Amino acid sequence: MTEDRHPAPASAPTGRNADLGVRLLSSAVLVPLALVCAWFGSWPTYGLAAAGAMIVFAEWAYVVDRSESLLPRRPAVVLGAVFVGLASLVAGSSGVIAAVAVAAAGVLGVAALGRSAWLVAGVVYAAMLGIPIAALRADPAHGFQALLVLLVLVWGTDSFAFFAGRSIGGPKLWPRVSPKKTWSGSIGGLVGGVAAALVAAALSGVAVTIGLAVLLVFLSLASQAGDLFESAVKRHFNKKDSSGIIPGHGGMMDRVDGLVFAGALALAVGWLHSGADQIAAGVLIW
Repeated sequence: MTEDRHPAPASAPTGRNADLGVRLLSSAVLVPLALVCAWFGSWPTYGLAAAGAMIVFAEWAYVVDRSESLLPRRPAVVLGAVFVGLASLVAGSSGVIAAVAVAAAGVLGVAALGRSAWLVAGVVYAAMLGIPIAALRADPAHGFQALLVLLVLVWGTDSFAFFAGRSIGGPKLWPRVSPKKTWSGSIGGLVGGVAAALVAAALSGVAVTIGLAVLLVFLSLASQAGDLFESAVKRHFNKKDSSGIIPGHGGMMDRVDGLVFAGALALAVGWLHSGADQIAAGVLIW
């Protein structure tokens, strides 16, 4: 019997390791990009928020229209993308009320042209991403710190949920919507995300208080709810990913789904706590 002189091919990375690598790579690009824009000031952040909102709306339309292309072709989709981008810019320059008015105009325009409740919902969803980011950064005293804490919380929640769920496993959280998510991942994401955000707050000079910690718990839960919501929408329309814009990991919507819900809640709480002119302070100072 002769020996096989050809070495066996190296095994491909497992799904778990591949997922981990892509998550780390995408976070290594997206998180610093967002923080650099926030560090350099208001308008770079407004521009990033507007671009992100426009991409998310285009991806939403791609999912709900069951389209084969991400490029918007319907007038309603183009109009919606323009209005959510404008709403994000206006949120920073002219305030949340003006931004909501612009988004409402986009809702009416998309409703008239598209005649689709799902497309209309996409305008609201994308505006929930762009408007809070711009509105938080518009606070000159606390805008950067608020965005730093929010981004660390959301991505910390996602990362710790991934690690805890994969290493511990256990009962599924909502298998019909997201079969891979577990209760252990949800709890791990909550604890790890809040802890990471508190560290970020302390390092950036924010006083760590019980009030802030409680708010971060609710923001982490909102982030997880946003993740589940996006999974439910994709499953409803039989789409695995929102697009292929991020190689190996789907679309922008797949990476910022938690930020949509957490950002919207942060905006509401900050406004109610400290008023429209100090939304970021209302999030951080308790």
